[in-house]
Amino acid sequence: MTILKTLFHKQDNTVSKPSGQAEAPGKSLIELVNVVKTFKNAAGEFVVLKGINAHFERGEFVGVIGKSGSGKSTLINMITGIDRPTSGEIFVDGVAVHTLSENEMAIWRGKNMGIVFQFFQLLPTLSLLENIMLPMDFCNTYPPGERKDRGLELLRLVEMEEHAYKLPTAISGGQQQRVAIARALANDPPMIIADEPTGNLDSKTAESVFALFENLVNQGKTIVMVTHDSSLAKRVSRTLLIADGEIVNEWVAKAWPTLTHQQMLMVTKQLEPLHFAPGETIIEQGSASENVYLITQGEVEVVLKRQDNSDVVVNRMTPGQYVGEIETFRGENAIASVRAAHLPVEAVALDRSEFIHLLEESKSTKQVVEQLVEERERENADARAGKL
Repeated sequence: MTILKTLFHKQDNTVSKPSGQAEAPGKSLIELVNVVKTFKNAAGEFVVLKGINAHFERGEFVGVIGKSGSGKSTLINMITGIDRPTSGEIFVDGVAVHTLSENEMAIWRGKNMGIVFQFFQLLPTLSLLENIMLPMDFCNTYPPGERKDRGLELLRLVEMEEHAYKLPTAISGGQQQRVAIARALANDPPMIIADEPTGNLDSKTAESVFALFENLVNQGKTIVMVTHDSSLAKRVSRTLLIADGEIVNEWVAKAWPTLTHQQMLMVTKQLEPLHFAPGETIIEQGSASENVYLITQGEVEVVLKRQDNSDVVVNRMTPGQYVGEIETFRGENAIASVRAAHLPVEAVALDRSEFIHLLEESKSTKQVVEQLVEERERENADARAGKL
C-alpha cells in the first residue's frame, strides 16, 4: 500500500518524551521489569501478573498468546498505561510510563500509541471521520485544516472512505474494526497495541485486518497484538506465551508445542542457562549425559567418530532444537559428541530426570521425541557407514 508511505512520515518512529523524564537503560522499545499486578476483591487479593520481565523491539510484530485468564490483556494494559502495576517498572523508549500522572499519560499515549480494542470502542454519536479526527484534536498533532484530509486518507487506507459520514451503528462489526485501526493511526504513532482485534470478526475479515497489520509492520511500525487465533499467531515475527501470569520460555514453546501451557511453564522454571565458547564440547561421545540441552542462540554440531577415528558432522542444531534426548530416552551413554560451532552458543539445560518425568506426563510429546530419536539414530548409523 503506497499510501502508507505518505501517511506515516516519521521515518525514525521516535517516541515523544514528556519533559523531565529520565531515560532508562536498555535498547528495547518497550521493557517490562519485574512487573506485578494484584487485584483485590471480596475474596481477597488475586495476583494476575507475577514478576513479568519482557521486551519488545522496534519493528517487531509480537503476538501475545495464552488461555483466558492467563494475564494477556492485563499485560497489554500495563504497556498502554490503561492500568498501573502494583510493583515493577515499564519503559517505552526510555520513558518511565508507570510514573506519569493521568494527564501526562493521556497526552503521551495519544501521541505515541495507537490502541485497537476487541469491541472497537468507536464513539456512537460521532461520524466515522469524526472518530478518526478526535485523537488529532486531543493531541493537536496536525494543523486543524489538515485533519479532515488526513482522516479521509486513513479511511481510504482501510477501504472505508465512502462511509466517512456514517455513524458506527450504520456499518458492520468488521467495518468498525477497520475504522478503529484507522483511528489508532491518526497521530502516526510508532507502535500499535491491539487486544484481540480479530476476536469478533469472521475469518475473511480477520485475514484482511491481519494483512493490514503486516503492511504497517513493513512500514516500520511496532505491533503488539493479543490473539487467541493460533493460525494468526504463527504468522507474527515472535510470540510471547503467558501461563498463569508468568511468561513461558519461547524456545520451550517452540521445541515442545504439544505440552500444555502449564507444563511449558513448569519446564521454564526448571531451566538452567548455559554459555559455550566456539568449539567447546557440550556432550562428549561415550559419556553419561545428565541433561537435555535446548539451543537458544548460535549453532551446535553433532559429531561422530568413525572407526578410522575421523570426525563426521551428522547434524547441525539451531535455536529451538535440542540435543541429549537420545541418551535420556534410551538411558545410555552419549552416542555422539555435541559442540558449539564457530560462534558462541547459549542454551538452557533440563535435568534428565525432569525430562523423563515430562515425557511421562505428556504422551503426545513422548511420541514426538520417540520418533525424533529413531530418526537421529538412523542418521548416526548412516554416518558410521559412510553414507552421509
